[in-house]
Amino acid sequence: MPWNNWARSVSGNKRLFFALWPDPEVRSRLADLQTRLPQIQGNWVHPMDLHVTLQFLGVVPANRQHCVLDAASAVQALPFVLEITRLDFWPKPRIAWAGPEKIPQELLQLVQALGQHLRKCGCKPEKRAYRPHVTLLRKTTPGMAQVLAQPVVWPVDHFVLVESRPGGEPPWYEVVETWPLS
Repeated sequence: MPWNNWARSVSGNKRLFFALWPDPEVRSRLADLQTRLPQIQGNWVHPMDLHVTLQFLGVVPANRQHCVLDAASAVQALPFVLEITRLDFWPKPRIAWAGPEKIPQELLQLVQALGQHLRKCGCKPEKRAYRPHVTLLRKTTPGMAQVLAQPVVWPVDHFVLVESRPGGEPPWYEVVETWPLS
């Protein structure tokens, strides 16, 4: 649905975030990484929900959603290749994740440009350093960190706006708009 139709259909607040959204081949390779995790307890992320968050917006009031869409449309960034090279675990949020050991400069520039344009909409920048990752398992116990023998090579040529609709059956995320990188 073109963003202007989605925005016109907005009747209330939406929980939104910007992300890198994998194509089917990359999604399959990311889902395969989940099988490499020890079979530990936790909440497995549905394969259709796997992504890399660029900017988490949270609940966006209907009257600010047009601004968010315009901000994304103003972003100019180059395509790049993201290499997912490791599996790891963060104890505080208790998540197992996959991510790059080296962050492409183009990804950092995309995140920065998006953040700058979103400030005009009243979105506050993240205070923590940006750490791109794909969450594989939530609310889990510690797992082993490992470098992947074969990285997941992800050619990135677009970014998306996603609406989060938790509850019920996954997938919980729906892409509402896509912007090309060029």
